[in-house]
Amino acid sequence: MELTLLGTAAPEGLPRPGCPCAGCAASVGPHARAAAAVLVDGVLLLDATPGAGAGAARAGHAPSGIRYVLAARPEEAGPAGGPLPGLPPAARLPAGQRLATSSGHRVRAVSVDGPGTGYAVTGPDGARALYLPPGAAPAGPTAAVPGGEERADRADRGAERPYEVVLADVLGRPEALARLRASGAVGPGTDVIAVHLDHDDPLGAELARRCVAAGSRTVPDGTTVLAGRPVQDPAVPRRTLVVGGTRSGKSLQAERCLEAHPDVVYAATGGGRDGNPDWVHRVHLHRERRPAHWRTVETRDLLPLLAEDGPPLLIDCLASWLADSMEQFDAGNDTAWLGGGQEKLRARSAELAAAVRAARRRVVLVSSEVGSGVEPGTAWQRRYRDELGWLNAAVGGTCEEVLLVVAGQVLALKG
Repeated sequence: MELTLLGTAAPEGLPRPGCPCAGCAASVGPHARAAAAVLVDGVLLLDATPGAGAGAARAGHAPSGIRYVLAARPEEAGPAGGPLPGLPPAARLPAGQRLATSSGHRVRAVSVDGPGTGYAVTGPDGARALYLPPGAAPAGPTAAVPGGEERADRADRGAERPYEVVLADVLGRPEALARLRASGAVGPGTDVIAVHLDHDDPLGAELARRCVAAGSRTVPDGTTVLAGRPVQDPAVPRRTLVVGGTRSGKSLQAERCLEAHPDVVYAATGGGRDGNPDWVHRVHLHRERRPAHWRTVETRDLLPLLAEDGPPLLIDCLASWLADSMEQFDAGNDTAWLGGGQEKLRARSAELAAAVRAARRRVVLVSSEVGSGVEPGTAWQRRYRDELGWLNAAVGGTCEEVLLVVAGQVLALKG
């Protein structure tokens, strides 16, 4: 089954007409994209966008060969039912309804958790693809359909085997991809392509990095994908260190590295801070932002977590872990520090870096970047600055990817 992506952007396209934002200003030339539309084997069009006919012609498909047009986007997001020049009138299937085409394609409308309609398409060759509308995720697990077709419904949904291709709003709804992975609808061999890209999404290298972290990719408009053809898995780094200053957005960026995974262990190293109201509020904000299905472990004992196999591990953060370790070695006491405390702390930091290097699970670590301001006023603060710099360098040296976050923007230092 051949899928031609006539467009890959959000319903208004990129750049949005008349929008003065920085994202739209940069969406020119190779970064310009038409509203998402997918042509299946030259006969079935998912989402009828104004330029779909011309896009099909540019891709080598005569618009006259398009026999079926199905609307997936919300009705308020563009042409959904009106006729377009040279194309059949667009139709929308109710959730659960099926369409068997004369070309041998089978289509089932998939219920989603927002406006619009998803479509699962099975080609004459048995290859299967899933297309979800912008801002949407599957509404739930496999459900029975009228007429005793539950077994066929399960097969079409991918409950028995993964889809070959999934086209979804990966950046806007990463948890949709996590749900599909948890259900088995997306497997290691599934080609996940991010569509419905909007002006809030990054461009260029940062867009590619975000997609790789989610186990997906982007393609230019006009790209043809063959469902069922083996694809190379995205080179997802096993270890990532995210560093940045206070309120730089480093924790958010670290969470984005894992937001498309169905299971994540979040290791919080900050402790309770003796009920400090400001700290409690910060912890609450972090928890509210994280996906509900992530498991939180409040601990500073990181070595066992790094040594065991399991789902991806997010450690937030090394700066808090170091502060606790320095307290244990009485870093504010000159006699204790110079009498062996520093050597013991360095050994513990080296042990942590070695554990990160040896980890077999996906690991994302957060740490603070300090030392760019004024000279600290106390010996403890100066020692903390120095030791954190040493720890960041040691851990960063073991990671395939190191990201620096400044003002919410990501700069890839390594990887």
